[in-house]
Amino acid sequence: MSFYSYKNSNSQTCPGMVNGNILSGLNQRVCVQVKNIYDSCMQQEQLDDERVVIENIVPVLPGSDCLGTGNRPCSCDCEGNRCNCDCPPSGIGITHQEAVENAENAPGPLPRPYGAWTFESCRSSTTAGRISNLSIERLGDRPQFARVRCTVDVPLDVLFLDQRCQEWMGQTVVKVDKDILLCIPDDSIIPFTLESLVSAICVSGSYIGNCAFDITVCVTVVLKVLAEVDILIPTYGFCQVPPCEEFAEQICDELHAYLSRHTARRPSAGLSIPLENFYINSSSYLLTLYKLYAIIVSEIERGETKMKGTEKQIKWAEDIKANAINTCTANIERLSGQPLDAMRVEVFKVIRKTLIDGFEQIDDAAVIINKRAHFDPMAIIRMADRTSELINSGHMTLEQFAAR
Repeated sequence: MSFYSYKNSNSQTCPGMVNGNILSGLNQRVCVQVKNIYDSCMQQEQLDDERVVIENIVPVLPGSDCLGTGNRPCSCDCEGNRCNCDCPPSGIGITHQEAVENAENAPGPLPRPYGAWTFESCRSSTTAGRISNLSIERLGDRPQFARVRCTVDVPLDVLFLDQRCQEWMGQTVVKVDKDILLCIPDDSIIPFTLESLVSAICVSGSYIGNCAFDITVCVTVVLKVLAEVDILIPTYGFCQVPPCEEFAEQICDELHAYLSRHTARRPSAGLSIPLENFYINSSSYLLTLYKLYAIIVSEIERGETKMKGTEKQIKWAEDIKANAINTCTANIERLSGQPLDAMRVEVFKVIRKTLIDGFEQIDDAAVIINKRAHFDPMAIIRMADRTSELINSGHMTLEQFAAR
């Protein structure tokens, strides 16, 4: 399990929502070293007919494992006991680095772009923008404020087709000039830094010639003023780290074992199961789980289950389904009431409804088992986080996501 497993929902020793008096449980002051954000701002704009010249062009070839690009593993760089990982969101196409690796491992000679090129798409290749031409001027009439001028480079990966319908990918940069006001700290022995976060998605594009494209791109740039500080904060004590959950383990073994020892009646009449024996803390979430398993148990007892497969396959598939739905429910409860996470809550609600509706259409346990990576809790959370970013940055609406 993890901090965010349904088994730890609303635990007093794990991160999550505070129920009741927020002061209850505070027991010490702790000095922590953190990056303090003195100021931050976000600007979104549409750049029309932006001319870019691409370089580092490589063909988009299948990998050595011949797998598609819809569900790729994370790329991690490990040193000692620390690994820095970059996990591509589900459904996002191949990156330029992956295209380069596939091209280097290709068994035969590489092709060259042929004939006229057709623009397909482009998007930012990283969230880290590059700042140049930085100028910071303090304002005499507004203490702690400064005029900040800079150029932010937004790296892009551009995907296009040649005349033979071979896909290619190249790299380019869109430059965005900024002239803004930001609050900066007073002079101190601790220096402050300026960081940029960027995101860009192309709306359209056309090939001009000589490796150049005219593109219309939606750009989001966030600038932050930060400094490393030692700050004193009140705490509830140390976290209790939960045990790890093995991948594909049957997380509902205890529940199944308990259900097998008790006789359940039809859902309409209720189940004769003492629910207080379960260790899930949230009553509303327990009710959801109770209803779900009441339906499963009653159908099995009446011999009306529509799922195809062996007994073990059906049990595994039902666990996968329950774990996916439970992940959404637990995160909805954990994030509800937090204004900054309101959109994530709505996204999790859409994902949960989509999962429930989709599972109702699947009558073969093998289908769910073979697609279990798509229902993995971390995959669901990554999808929700990425979708929330796209919606908050104006690149997508919740209605568009729900209609997919």
